[in-house]
Amino acid sequence: MSQAPTALIVGASRGLGLGLVHEYLDRGWHVIATERTAGSSAGLAQLKAEAGERLTLAAVDINVAEQIRALAANVVDRPLDLLFVNAGVSDDPSLTIGQVSNEEFVRVFQTNALAPMRVVDWLSAVVAPRGTIAVMTSALGSISGEQSGGYEVYGASKAALNKLFRGYAVRAGGDRSLLAIMPGWVQTDMGGPEAPLAVATSVRGIANAIEARRAQAGIAFIDYQNSVIAW
Repeated sequence: MSQAPTALIVGASRGLGLGLVHEYLDRGWHVIATERTAGSSAGLAQLKAEAGERLTLAAVDINVAEQIRALAANVVDRPLDLLFVNAGVSDDPSLTIGQVSNEEFVRVFQTNALAPMRVVDWLSAVVAPRGTIAVMTSALGSISGEQSGGYEVYGASKAALNKLFRGYAVRAGGDRSLLAIMPGWVQTDMGGPEAPLAVATSVRGIANAIEARRAQAGIAFIDYQNSVIAW
């Protein structure tokens, strides 16, 4: 177990985050998984019962700066091969920028852009020199991609995340693989039951894409099939 690679999945209580924990445990990794409140995820509790010491659970609300710093302090002695920030929220997709409230705008941008990049910034020191840092983003955050109606605020928050991640890449340099990953339209609470992709399909593709780009220095915006998306 001591020689197994280690992944930290931030935002793992359900959906894609929980799926990623399951996928990496199946691949023989040690996984550290966060949930907003300790004991709140039945899915993580079940995986913990099955995986034992290979799965470590931590309670972290990424919108609380002190909790991010505490997480960084708790993992400082365990070099990470993968840091994956999955946490994020959506809003009412029908709201235009002229209709959204100040409070809702701040909530979405803080959770989808500011907080994930704080995690990246503050925990990057514990990622192995040739490790991987990944953030879960969306094709809706592509500025040059084809634009569609709806999800104006959500899409803008993901564009902000992409921009901040690119800024981090320039500032940090180094040999790490930095990946902004679009998981596809997935059958989660956010994606809905009509989505074409099962969680297991998406996370398997994500893990394969990460492995294919392991130790490739620099930043890329890709989907779960490892196809490049225009920024």
